[in-house]
Amino acid sequence: MSKKSLQTSIIHNDYVAPQGFGAFPTPIYHASTVLFENVAAMRARDWLDKSAYNYGLHGTPTTFTLEARLADIEGGTHCRLAPSGLAAITMVDFAFLKSGDDVLVPDNVYGSNRVLSNWLSTNFGITSRYYDPMIGAGIADLIQPNTTLIWTEAPGSVSMEVPDIPAICAAAHARGVLVALDNTWSAGLAFRAFDHGIDIVMHALTKYQSGGSDVLMGAVITRDPAVAKKIEIAFNNLGLGVGMDDVYLVLRSLPTMKLRFEAHDAAARTVAAWFKNRPEITRMLHPAFADCPGHETWKRDFTGAAGLFSVLFDRRYTEEQTDRFVDSLKLFKIGFSWGGANSLAVPYRIQGMRKDWAEEGGLSLIHI
Repeated sequence: MSKKSLQTSIIHNDYVAPQGFGAFPTPIYHASTVLFENVAAMRARDWLDKSAYNYGLHGTPTTFTLEARLADIEGGTHCRLAPSGLAAITMVDFAFLKSGDDVLVPDNVYGSNRVLSNWLSTNFGITSRYYDPMIGAGIADLIQPNTTLIWTEAPGSVSMEVPDIPAICAAAHARGVLVALDNTWSAGLAFRAFDHGIDIVMHALTKYQSGGSDVLMGAVITRDPAVAKKIEIAFNNLGLGVGMDDVYLVLRSLPTMKLRFEAHDAAARTVAAWFKNRPEITRMLHPAFADCPGHETWKRDFTGAAGLFSVLFDRRYTEEQTDRFVDSLKLFKIGFSWGGANSLAVPYRIQGMRKDWAEEGGLSLIHI
């Protein structure tokens, strides 16, 4: 064998690490290029088949491991990662909606999902209509021949209503309509979405799965192979890759997620009970409390609660006063997102967010 040049030796070194190394952490496989044994193997490889590897964007052992674990936690069989929760929502929309279709969205939806839905209506010829999150089986009256997808949240963002997911799913499935759920609040631990009729589950892994306030990532999970294939095609066409180091951080956090979630739940209920007894607060928007819309549904369908809830101040307090309350908190920071180790408080102008919002008084979203 002829002697290799220095540069060739740098790239084509003969050393191969011995087999048999074992450790608890999942290895981090950084890759854009994936190598094939020969040309026949390259030509035989199908990127839709996750039993082998094709290209770094489609997955490495690191991403496949996280996807499998997330699907298992949720009780699904197929999972795809996305670079954020919003990217995961986008993946679902582009997988199942086309020009001329109709999508139903709860009026208490996550704000970025609302912006995306409005953009689909404005630029893509997709009708986005908003419904009362407490509509239950009554959603059947809103389903049109071109309705393809119904979004749900349990509970809803900021205002925390708990919808009757089984009733919505039954009405949708009777008309052949898919139902997607943003299940971020329960982390797949406190609400078994597929067992209650949901077809597609979306998570912002940024929250409890990460738990460190340092990762942006989302996931889409399903049990249906036909649904999974459409998600795979959207994932590929949108080019939604994630970084392996971020995937590792989520994998590292998963073993403690249930313990953290239960601690968040217990601490949040303690703080929420304190708020409820304050004369400044007129309503506790926490699913585990009786004055939260959908509380009975939460008791029926959920096994726990997250560390996120809202409080409604008495209408005698001005916005300036409720803002000053948030500014005066010593151990709470002001910032969006949640699920990490630090408590947060964010005031919302919810009257401007919801056309049907009848409550008076300022609202603050609290994360414990």
